[in-house]
Amino acid sequence: MAAPMFPVNAHRYDPYRTFKFQVLIDGKPVAGLKKMGALKKKTESIKWRAAGDPSYERIMPGGTSYEAVTLEQGLTHDPVFEDWANLVNNFEGDAAMSLKNFRKDIVVNVLNLQGQVAISYKLFRAWVSDYQALPDLDAGTMNAVGIQSITLQHEGWQRDTSVSEPSES
Repeated sequence: MAAPMFPVNAHRYDPYRTFKFQVLIDGKPVAGLKKMGALKKKTESIKWRAAGDPSYERIMPGGTSYEAVTLEQGLTHDPVFEDWANLVNNFEGDAAMSLKNFRKDIVVNVLNLQGQVAISYKLFRAWVSDYQALPDLDAGTMNAVGIQSITLQHEGWQRDTSVSEPSES
């Protein structure tokens, strides 16, 4: 028999949905967040052969790298993306760059349908490597929503195991 997918809510069969989430930067939720890229890591494989058995190839784990994450936000007056991007590279020159504050730990929360935090991850020492202030502007598209985005480089992520499955009614 397989392990239950939801130990607290044994009546539940459906996995969490991807449209209910929040990202916290400096402890505050990002307003109007539309999309976040996947959390992915990859461990390099190292192949080697032993001198006593050169016909048999062995594989062992090497270094692990973490893929960049992109956040997309509806175009509003919220300056969180621009302010963070300016800490890394400022048009006022190197003197305006913040070596102290440009790296941030951020929190990603997956919410259940009732809006309770169900799963939480922390990204470590993230910084903005790519910032899109404005999308393509086109007078011929009346139904388009303006999106700005940032791409974050980071040094890894870890699940917050203190966040447990919320009880649902």
